[in-house]
Amino acid sequence: MTLDPGLALDVDSLLDDPKTRIVVCCGSGGVGKTTTAAALGLRAAERGRKVVVLTIDPARRLAQSMGIDSLDNVPREVKGITGDGELHAMMLDMKRTFDEIVEAHADQERARAILNNPFYQSLSAGFAGTQEYMAMEKLGQLRSRDEWDLIVVDTPPSRSALDFLDAPKRLGSFLDGKLIRLLMAPAKVGGRAGMKFLNVGMSMMTGALGKLLGGQLLRDVQTFVAAMDTMFGGFRTRADATYRLLQAPGTAFLVVASPERDALREAAYFVERLAADKMPLAGLVLNRVHGSGAAQLSAERALAAAENLEESRIVDQEGGKVGVRNSLGNSPDTPETSASEAPSTPEDPHSPEDSPEDQLTQLTAGLLRLHAERMRLLAREQRTRDRFTALHPEVAVAEVAALPGDVHDLAGLRAIGDRLAADDDPAGAA
Repeated sequence: MTLDPGLALDVDSLLDDPKTRIVVCCGSGGVGKTTTAAALGLRAAERGRKVVVLTIDPARRLAQSMGIDSLDNVPREVKGITGDGELHAMMLDMKRTFDEIVEAHADQERARAILNNPFYQSLSAGFAGTQEYMAMEKLGQLRSRDEWDLIVVDTPPSRSALDFLDAPKRLGSFLDGKLIRLLMAPAKVGGRAGMKFLNVGMSMMTGALGKLLGGQLLRDVQTFVAAMDTMFGGFRTRADATYRLLQAPGTAFLVVASPERDALREAAYFVERLAADKMPLAGLVLNRVHGSGAAQLSAERALAAAENLEESRIVDQEGGKVGVRNSLGNSPDTPETSASEAPSTPEDPHSPEDSPEDQLTQLTAGLLRLHAERMRLLAREQRTRDRFTALHPEVAVAEVAALPGDVHDLAGLRAIGDRLAADDDPAGAA
């Protein structure tokens, strides 16, 4: 597929621009966000920048492709980088990030009470939206350290990739919600003694919650809320700051998709959502695009050629097929043979009775049919891409040709980077 030059995304210019400090890769699941993020980070590092890649992918493919035994909440330098830059990689540890926030913003006694609280342990391990919020927290931490020229973020593999953007608002709504305010009320008026000052309606409500949640759970939640009360404002403040950081000119969003109808429909949604939230969109990465070295041979012509070859072979049978030919019209030099006495036609396409010419004909016809299937796939991908670009003509696109196998090392990531940048040099640019 050939892109209009006006629609082509200039990936190298984006990565080389010192004003680009954050690149966020988003998209639906299974489209190659993790590989794209790692390839972008590697290419930027080998072009001279100091880069950290933050992934939230539990499959740990990033660690494998970068030759690191394991990734955790601490950036680890990737060896084998050519050029003057550096590449670091890390994987978000959601619970550890939450623990670090508590330890950093509470005194030792209060931090211990929070970390040991059963409700906190459940919240930090799997509360809906916690992973996305902690990804935002970690991004804010990395940016505030100002240690890296470029941060590349692989967004969480959630049902909607833009949960990453919604998490701060959802957490803020949770912390400001009526339930939290209700649970905070006893603590604000003095713990158990303060309960005497609660009105009858509040007491009834608390009793109802106790029956609904269970007495112990309610006490755990109240203890947690009391301990976290002074930290809630900090959560909201940092979330708002990171959200503004994502809207800033130094951030670039890349929507990653495959050339399939459902993936590009999701990509269109992401593009529209980013625009609505005033997030800076750099373009679309169209991943795993198929191509052909013989695109001038159409599917129709390939199929017609295959049929012609097969028909000519049926008409001009030789060797072991003589009995079939004689049953239809006997030669004067041979005795009559009935159709029932004729040797059966072998089913094996490469039977010993086939001449080398027959086998070559069958192989050629098979290859022509495979080519026809490939050309139909290319046409379908192009129609799908053209529908997207017709709806969003303003979005620049970078196409990444499909590799023959999985990416499992730096060489594979470099190959992806070359395709991202439409670089003809297989060694890549260092």
